[in-house]
Amino acid sequence: MLQSGEKLVLATANPGKRKEIQALLASSGVELVSLLEYPHLVMPEETGTTFVANAGIKARAVVEATGHWALSDDSGLVVEALAGAPGVHSARYAGLNADDSENNLKLLQVLAEVPDNQRAAAFICVMVLASPAGEEFVFEGRCRGRIGRRLIGSGGFGYDPLFLTEPDFRLSMAQLSSTQKSAISHRGQALREFCQWFEAL
Repeated sequence: MLQSGEKLVLATANPGKRKEIQALLASSGVELVSLLEYPHLVMPEETGTTFVANAGIKARAVVEATGHWALSDDSGLVVEALAGAPGVHSARYAGLNADDSENNLKLLQVLAEVPDNQRAAAFICVMVLASPAGEEFVFEGRCRGRIGRRLIGSGGFGYDPLFLTEPDFRLSMAQLSSTQKSAISHRGQALREFCQWFEAL
C-alpha cells in the first residue's frame, strides 16, 4: 500500500492541477511530483470512452515508465442539453489543438439558443491510483452548476469562467478563491475521497 514518504507521480504536467492537488495532499506525507520531472515520458493516447478508462490508461503508463505509484485524473464538463458533451473530449472540444478560449467560444455558440433553465452542467473528475504491483483504486468527484452566457472571472482554467456555481448561480468557478474552489470542485471532492482512503490505511 502507498505509504507516507513514498513518491507519488501525478500524471500531468499541468501546473494548475499540480497546485490544487499539492494543497490538498500537503499533510499526507507523500512526495508528490509531476510529469515535469519526467520530460522524456511520452503519454499514450487517451482512447477511452469514459473518464475512468482514460484515467486508467494514464496511470498505468506512468507506473510502467517510472516504477512509482501514479495518480492520474480524467476530468471534463458534461452538459445535460448536449447529452453529456463535451465529456471526455472537453480539452479538445473545438479541435485537437484548441485552447481554453476556443473551447469556451464553441460551447457558448452551441448553447446560444438554450434557455437558462436548461443549461445544467457538471464538472466530473475520476482519479485512478495505480501501484507498481498492479493495484488500482478509483475516486470520483462531481460539481453541479449551470453554463453562463459570458465569461466571468479571471481565475481557474478551462471552462471555469463559464461554469456558474450552485446554489444561486451568481459566481463562476473562475471567481472563487483557491480555497473556495477546492471546497466544492470535482477535483477537490475526488482528492478528499483519496485522502480519506489514504488516512484509513
